[in-house]
Amino acid sequence: MNDGKVYSRLLSQLKEEAGQLFLIIDPPNQSPKEAGKLAKMAENAGASAIGVGGSLGAQGKLLDDTLVEIKDNSKLPTILFPGNIATLSKEADAIYFMSMLNSNDPYYISGAQVASAFPIKKMGIEVIPTSYIIVEPGRAVGFMGRAQLIPRDIPYLAAANALAGEYLGSKIIILESGGGADAPVTKEMISFTKKSITVPLVIAGGVRTPEYAFDCISSGADIVHVGSAIEKAGSEKEAQNRLKKLVEAVKKGAKAKQ
Repeated sequence: MNDGKVYSRLLSQLKEEAGQLFLIIDPPNQSPKEAGKLAKMAENAGASAIGVGGSLGAQGKLLDDTLVEIKDNSKLPTILFPGNIATLSKEADAIYFMSMLNSNDPYYISGAQVASAFPIKKMGIEVIPTSYIIVEPGRAVGFMGRAQLIPRDIPYLAAANALAGEYLGSKIIILESGGGADAPVTKEMISFTKKSITVPLVIAGGVRTPEYAFDCISSGADIVHVGSAIEKAGSEKEAQNRLKKLVEAVKKGAKAKQ
């Protein structure tokens, strides 16, 4: 399968700047209009893409309307971040076609992928094969996905899962601590994992401060997902300020590892 436009653009961006920030917008957490404003803020701040989804409620008309507003307000590519097989929309540019490698339930390894394959093909959404690896504490996604959580203090296990994912054909690896986690995966785990693979590495969950964003990128990650930190900002001005500082930290982290 040839690389699609969104993935090719991502690889090109990473050659120019070795660190990217994706804003994650979960439709149930704000109105479509508010999502559009957040997307515009993200683009102005220097984010590279908008991930849409993450929860069970990201589906149907709400998902479609949210994507339309995002695209009306931003030129950034939109990537579906599915919380279930209903997180599909023809309005999206691409989708993380995710397999949760360390789930104890075959449904999350291959069952959901089989169930969603033809609908995705019919919608014409660009597919980005993705290995999704859940690390302690895992939180809601770990619980729902019945994951055998990777211990935070055993980097080797995350790296082994990531390498297996790449060998199986994944073009992106996501190390996920769970939305709202107190901290992202450790610097040691990021470094060990990135040295073991050749595809982009994404860190998700717990990237709530500029310091964490810097640590993730400078340790070897290519991309950080940021969601809760922006959703929980008390005002539009505060959200804008947080985004700006997080993007600046990602850029500093990229320079630090070069």
